[in-house]
Amino acid sequence: MIISRLETIRLGRHPHSLWLRIHTDEGLTGLGETSYALRAVSALIHDQLAPLLLGRSPLDIERHWHSMFAAVNAYGFGGAETRAISAVDIALWDIAGQYSGQPIYNLLGGRSRDRIPVYNTCLSHGPNQDARAWMEGRAGQLAEDLLRQGIKAMKIWPFDLPPGPAGAETGAPGPVRHYLDRDTLKRGVACVEEIRAAVGDRMQIAIEGNARWNLPAAIAIARALEPYNIMWLEEMIPPDNVESYARLKAESRIPLCVSERLFTRFGFRRVVEADAADIIMPDISWTGGITETRKICAQADTYYLPVTGHDATGPVALWAAVHLMLHVPNAMCLETVRAYYNGWYNDIVTERIPINEGMLSLTEKPGLGVALREEVLNWPEAGTEVTK
Repeated sequence: MIISRLETIRLGRHPHSLWLRIHTDEGLTGLGETSYALRAVSALIHDQLAPLLLGRSPLDIERHWHSMFAAVNAYGFGGAETRAISAVDIALWDIAGQYSGQPIYNLLGGRSRDRIPVYNTCLSHGPNQDARAWMEGRAGQLAEDLLRQGIKAMKIWPFDLPPGPAGAETGAPGPVRHYLDRDTLKRGVACVEEIRAAVGDRMQIAIEGNARWNLPAAIAIARALEPYNIMWLEEMIPPDNVESYARLKAESRIPLCVSERLFTRFGFRRVVEADAADIIMPDISWTGGITETRKICAQADTYYLPVTGHDATGPVALWAAVHLMLHVPNAMCLETVRAYYNGWYNDIVTERIPINEGMLSLTEKPGLGVALREEVLNWPEAGTEVTK
């Protein structure tokens, strides 16, 4: 069996997601995904990575990973290069699972758990307007609604800018803010207080920082939130300066979660060794796919640190992350966005992600267990590129 062609798919209605299908001469098709900088990632897949893959066995996943990484690392691997590798790697694992008739978690060595708890990142899409709810003063009601579905943890970003052109509703990144005014601090704490007043400690609360704050502001937020039993503080400052994260960790009793923006085990190594985080959060579709994220999880486990998978990127990345989180021994939970898995994810792939009572499990379907809907390719705005 050899790789016969690589096909990338872009959809105008989802401008931040790129899907990859790797086809073999035996009729198996593996599905991968990444997000952001789609034109750059697609060009890298077709121009730089395809020549390394075509005509070769899709089962030599480790060899392919190192071959691709060596090729891009000659010019700097962070960014679009690693996103391209991530999409390829996920698709190769999907093929390996289909070829062997096994789910990916079995190929990795089997499950450490049958199911994993999810938390809800409170974004909005379609009928699920979770971001609007907590931003418009209904955080307590939102928490009650999530609990009714068995979801016992939620993530919000109440210290970012209010809804408006800056894009705070989606947690959009922006420049670091060097001044934290009293009103912003009070407004953010009030949102947390509302949740606690409504549901007490039945709901765990994670705070997203979107890397929008400098170190003194992040420390001030952490200290203001200490009475509220916060699940974690995530990306309160950019992850570029590990020493600053270590300082923040030393100043806060709230656990720190770091960071979907880091690339490969080399980026996470600095965080782990500097004692700069309590929870490690890689994004499987950005940091190097299943092959590399597995190594990041093992790296964290060496230091007895838990890991959690990052979502909010796309349906295929979520399915891939579930396989890995069921396998690795130090997984604590997995990010999900109910506005997405109840909405547009189901327009793209053939299966709904199986969440029940706040827990996520998978069947024994081979590979990822999900495929791209063929009708997606017929959407008017669909754009495909093939290299063979």
